[in-house]
Amino acid sequence: MAKKSSGGGGANWMDTYGDMVTLLLCFFIMLYSMSSLDQNKWQQLVQALNPNVQPEDVSDIESVIQGQLTQEQVEADIETLYQTIQQYIVEENLTSKIGVTKGSGYVFISFDDTVFFAGDEYELLDAGKEVLDKVAMSIAEVSSSVDEIQVVGHTAQADATRPNRPQVDRFLATNRAAEVTVYLQEKNVIDPARLVSIGYGQWRPIADNVTSEGRAQNRRVELLVTGLDPDSEIGDNITQYYSMRSGEDGGSDQGSGQETGSQDSARAGSGQEE
Repeated sequence: MAKKSSGGGGANWMDTYGDMVTLLLCFFIMLYSMSSLDQNKWQQLVQALNPNVQPEDVSDIESVIQGQLTQEQVEADIETLYQTIQQYIVEENLTSKIGVTKGSGYVFISFDDTVFFAGDEYELLDAGKEVLDKVAMSIAEVSSSVDEIQVVGHTAQADATRPNRPQVDRFLATNRAAEVTVYLQEKNVIDPARLVSIGYGQWRPIADNVTSEGRAQNRRVELLVTGLDPDSEIGDNITQYYSMRSGEDGGSDQGSGQETGSQDSARAGSGQEE
């Protein structure tokens, strides 16, 4: 009986090898053409590999690969921070002591001074530390999207007919802001260069100082948490600081771990509110 032909001969492996080399060549050419990570090419590649991926998802994947944030991500993180703080206030029945609002790119948290301090003191209460622990945890979860945290101290004008003594008024507001700032810094929730403490004293009231209720509203500590602007040409707050310091519009030589001038003002002496 005659042998059946194998039909391929010994050279079939060359066909497979040639196909593989061709595919590898095409793959490396594709990588080279995408070396600048052109957004359109990137979207075409990802959607070709997975037709179910939406264009906005492609942008998120690209930002992760490049190690960059998008404006959408920052806004989402700011919204998450706002919702987390709001939920905490409601759950702990602190609506009379803490208020939170959200604007374009920022979250504003206002604390009654009794949350953190007793009388005219500036030493943090244990109960206040517990509140700050929760706030710090919430900020840590979105810290990559935070540009700066301003901690602002306010006092009330004790006598509506005359201003407080500046040495007492400014020092108390500044020291209270500094205490909260130090506590947040020790929690390592964010780069210390992005923490700023400010003492406004009596000069930015939100109520009338004539009544005790109004003065109680004016005695407060606030946190202004601002998000990064990935599309900004002048960089984040730290970059802007060094640019302004050098008198240049663009970037300048930057240090690391530097304290801003407003932090220096936080190292004031003690005082009591009149």
